[in-house]
Amino acid sequence: MAIDNEAVKQIAYLARLGVDEDKLEETQQEFNKILAWVEELGEVNTDGVEPLVSPHDEPIFLREDEVVEGCQSQKILANAPQKEFGYFAVPKVVE
Repeated sequence: MAIDNEAVKQIAYLARLGVDEDKLEETQQEFNKILAWVEELGEVNTDGVEPLVSPHDEPIFLREDEVVEGCQSQKILANAPQKEFGYFAVPKVVE
């Protein structure tokens, strides 16, 4: 499967990538290399290989749920540099 410049533009648009016109050819070659590598992976014989869930052999132990003291907002906000109406006050970041 080969990708042409129109496919590169479409992929770049969908992935919100900024690809300049002068870089289309280079990006096309990179995409084709990636697809060739993925096709190579499809040729690997994985019969009898269990799917990997975790790279660690040790089991993961989950902690027990414990009921703890709630309603600690005053203690939590005690060290806040600024607070308003029982919440952390932060500078506006969206215009």
